[in-house]
Amino acid sequence: MGEILGLGLTHFPPLGWPDEAMDRALQFALADPSVPDAVKGGEGWPDGMREEFDRDRLAAAADHRAALVAGCDRVRAALDEFAPDVVVIWGDDQYELFREDVVPAFCVVAAESLTFSPWRGSTGAVIPNIWEEDVDTQFELRGHAAFGRDLAASLLHDEFDVAYAYTTREDRPFPHAVSNTVLFLDYHRVGFPYPVVPMTVNCYGRLAVSRRGGMARFAPDDGIPPLDPPGPTPRRCMNVGRAAARAAAASDLRVALVASSSWSHGFLHDRGWRMYPDHAADRAFYDALVAPGHEAWHAATLENIEQSGQQEMLNWFCLVGAVEEAGLELEWSSYVETHVFNSNKCFAVFR
Repeated sequence: MGEILGLGLTHFPPLGWPDEAMDRALQFALADPSVPDAVKGGEGWPDGMREEFDRDRLAAAADHRAALVAGCDRVRAALDEFAPDVVVIWGDDQYELFREDVVPAFCVVAAESLTFSPWRGSTGAVIPNIWEEDVDTQFELRGHAAFGRDLAASLLHDEFDVAYAYTTREDRPFPHAVSNTVLFLDYHRVGFPYPVVPMTVNCYGRLAVSRRGGMARFAPDDGIPPLDPPGPTPRRCMNVGRAAARAAAASDLRVALVASSSWSHGFLHDRGWRMYPDHAADRAFYDALVAPGHEAWHAATLENIEQSGQQEMLNWFCLVGAVEEAGLELEWSSYVETHVFNSNKCFAVFR
């Protein structure tokens, strides 16, 4: 009988960047000529945004970093205490492995090892990082091909049509939702000894290829591309999480099930002019996360998720389904709210 730990954290890329780059998404929106000047000047901003915006930006970034590192440290401590045999990471694919040739709803990567080079961009650009690691620094993770195969087989047996892969592609970026999760759980560079099985989720759905999973202007010069088919629904993700928990319980392993994402993203929140996250929607989900029953999670629709810019939270829907199936209880959580640093973040430990 397997043992299960549930964890949630963020893979917010600027946590690995210098402080001066932490508000990159907001600066992108402020430079968008299709955003009205009145909005850029503060019209319609939510309560508290002006105060945060007017702070010294480096000081605000340092405070935000400190809160996120504290959350990552707490999650890592729980992981070390549990000492897992394998870590399954639910993370979105933002036009990395999922591209025009194939976009599955879910993909289990059952590899013996995983390598990634996080500081060289897909175009060859150098990405600065707070550890001052060389652009050619390569990380190698242990995989767990046997459990990855068993997980995919169990999901298929439960009638979830997941894709699976035995390797990633050298000509495409490694999903940063997975690599950043490991980098941030090893923020202090003490090492990450646990085998990893990524389970990538098509969180971006209608924007997966049309917007290449990234930031875009409201009115691009070359026109707005047609939307793609949708990603999996919140209910589907919860049921996949339940099935994954059953697969873990049927094993003889200690399995950590990890959801990795920030919550609503400013650059996906059209009602906020792609400038700031949907605080009301995020707070409602957090209140429901810490309350019995998770009612708001069960009632969520994909349309509402998309309207709030919460696409990446589909990873967390997998986790919520898993912890319910496994009978885990919330031991600890933290909610970090921001207006200027693109997204609210949540950390959680379920035992």
